[in-house]
Amino acid sequence: MSSSRIAFLFPGQGSQHVGMGKDFYNRYPFAREVYEQANDILGWDIAKLSFEGPKEKLTLTSNTQPAIMVHSYIACTLLVENGVNPSLAMGHSLGEYSALLAAGAMDFPTALCLVKERGRFMHSTVPESGGAMAALLGLDREVVEAICREASGVVEVANYNAPGQIVISGEQDAVEAAVSLAKDRGVRKAVMLPVGAPFHSSLLEEAGRRMREVLESVSFSELTIPVYSNVTSQPVIDSEEARELLKKQVRAAVRWEDSVRSAERENISAFIEVGPGRVLSGLNKRIVREVPVFNVEDSESLEKTLSKVAGLS
Repeated sequence: MSSSRIAFLFPGQGSQHVGMGKDFYNRYPFAREVYEQANDILGWDIAKLSFEGPKEKLTLTSNTQPAIMVHSYIACTLLVENGVNPSLAMGHSLGEYSALLAAGAMDFPTALCLVKERGRFMHSTVPESGGAMAALLGLDREVVEAICREASGVVEVANYNAPGQIVISGEQDAVEAAVSLAKDRGVRKAVMLPVGAPFHSSLLEEAGRRMREVLESVSFSELTIPVYSNVTSQPVIDSEEARELLKKQVRAAVRWEDSVRSAERENISAFIEVGPGRVLSGLNKRIVREVPVFNVEDSESLEKTLSKVAGLS
């Protein structure tokens, strides 16, 4: 297989869809074994929920997060088994756990247990006042940051996703006020997101505290490849640093655009989105248009990506 430098991208919450993973399950004995192992670890049938829904149940944070990670793990393993090894990895929010799994920081049962707890904590610690998130399109980050400071109440930048695409998070009233301010500043589009919690904001401090306690109880191995941190957008190879950054990740902003730009400077030949959907592929095309991005979410996209990677110089 090609000796090109490949970066693996692992999706986060929002990439899930009913039917994800079913093709892998039907075609590969390994995938069936992973789903059976995951069912035992979680104590519920993640395969049935992933393949059949209902959508409303799959979308719940406590269900979505392990479902996406299981799918990504299978896709990643199939790529590696076919000779495509990443030179570095990164994951969007939840996806950072999949990236660390790919880098050998932990084994699959450990990663799944961590994600199970993460999803549970995030689902159960929504503030009484509720919370909201909104995507703002067409504004510079400095403008969005100023809007968050001006709006009364708790509203903060949650995701720096791509040029002109920033997500804010916080109290319902404060997010709505920020959206109104954004319209006054010429935002191209403002979309309230259908989420169950104000992710990556200080309102999830309690979930972050509980996650820090869980992370303290787990041993991390040294990483075999760099993983770019959501918190700093910089590469991490040291196991303790990886753990410390994960402790901050639940409530810190996701610096995705900066992470992708940092990775591009490492002479990356191609990015591969590993797991359900093509959300990150779309973002990447806006961040680094000159570097190709492929995706692997089923056997058809796996074969197509293997062919394209083999053709890279």
